[in-house]
Amino acid sequence: MEQFDLAVIGAGSGGVVIPDDFDRRRVALIEAGSFGGTCLNRGCIPTKMFVYTADLAMQARRASEFGLRAPLEGVDWPAIRDRIIARVEETEAAERQEWAESDVTVFEEYVRFAGPHELVIKDGTRIEAAQIVIATGGHPAIPPVVAESGVAFHTSDTVMRLDALPASMVILGGGYVAVELAHVFSSLGVEIHVVEMAATLVANLDADIARRFTALVSARWDVHLDATVTDVVAHGAGVEVVLDDGERVMGELLLVATGREPNTDDLQLDLAGVALSENGHIVVDEFGRAAPGVWALGDCSSPFELKHVANAEARTIAYNLAHADDLRPLPHEWVPSAVFSDPQIASVGARLQDLEERPFVSVTQQYGDVAYGWALQDHRGVCKLYADPETGTLLGAHILGHQASLLIAPLVQAVAHGQRVADIARGQFWIHPALSEVVENALLKLPVDQEVRSGQAH
Repeated sequence: MEQFDLAVIGAGSGGVVIPDDFDRRRVALIEAGSFGGTCLNRGCIPTKMFVYTADLAMQARRASEFGLRAPLEGVDWPAIRDRIIARVEETEAAERQEWAESDVTVFEEYVRFAGPHELVIKDGTRIEAAQIVIATGGHPAIPPVVAESGVAFHTSDTVMRLDALPASMVILGGGYVAVELAHVFSSLGVEIHVVEMAATLVANLDADIARRFTALVSARWDVHLDATVTDVVAHGAGVEVVLDDGERVMGELLLVATGREPNTDDLQLDLAGVALSENGHIVVDEFGRAAPGVWALGDCSSPFELKHVANAEARTIAYNLAHADDLRPLPHEWVPSAVFSDPQIASVGARLQDLEERPFVSVTQQYGDVAYGWALQDHRGVCKLYADPETGTLLGAHILGHQASLLIAPLVQAVAHGQRVADIARGQFWIHPALSEVVENALLKLPVDQEVRSGQAH
């Protein structure tokens, strides 16, 4: 039995738990798959590299609107794929090597619990650790109607490594993974069909923004809403998806993007006294504890499937491991998110559907009404804000449009720190004629007290 002070299961955000002051203690890092987790290998990072390529393709297609002759003459999919995958694999290999050269003991094997503080590695090695952190991430969820069909399909884990682009693709799901990949492949010339059970795409976001986004992308993709899949069958060289209304949606390739599930079902967590929720997530308290001396973070336990949240949870648990008498709660307030489709969406704070039982005021600012919006010839983008009419503080912010993920930043700070609308709008300068004037003008139009009470008014 090997003894450790700390054992971390998962080398994605789990690696963030291991701070410098653990160098003098025995630490084990256990990872059976790729180092860097989903984000580096199959998620955030490679998808955004594909998204940027897709954005360039869309710009080329719009060039004539600006008096430019810049046709998109072709798409070299192998070159696109190989450039991105090579960078990912290089980074993963470097991270793996860095851990191998550290003072941390690395086990590149599957692991299961054998007791409250005891783990057994697949090769038979047994280890005991005073503290154990579970950061095993998640994987794509496959609906039974697909899994039982016997039809070949792809997920976000595999679709970025295709040998060649298909002529058409059926995407099951309407969340952020589905719409980001729909943007990537449609921009590269693939005919896209989206099948979604909800009444809109990205239905977890602000209801008004979701409706606007759905209307915009429905002009580019064949979108089927309020649709339940009753059967999936092979059709020639492709696939046919049968819907509950009898409609049949056909494509050369099937991409399943119907959500994700936690990697928790084969860890024998019951032997550690760790409970699971109905959807398989590890149940933790406000500090991230799943059982005495056992902690969990990221997609295996968190209500947020977001890398920046997983990293923040890891930093919090790292602190808690070193400060047993001064535990900090997991940082789950005012979590921002972004969807890197076309157009982008960014969000923080209250949504329209969250405000039914409290007073609020709102404003919607069009991109096209500010100078840089003219430069972009933007007729789609909006910034929608919600504020408390009594305190003048911002309750929520939702941006649909070009670089929404950047424009949201000052509004994330505002809701997180309870800043008043007036102080954000006039307590500092906003560069003219930058696109950030969309945010500035939205703030100024909110019907709240606009007297600046701190800082210098501008």
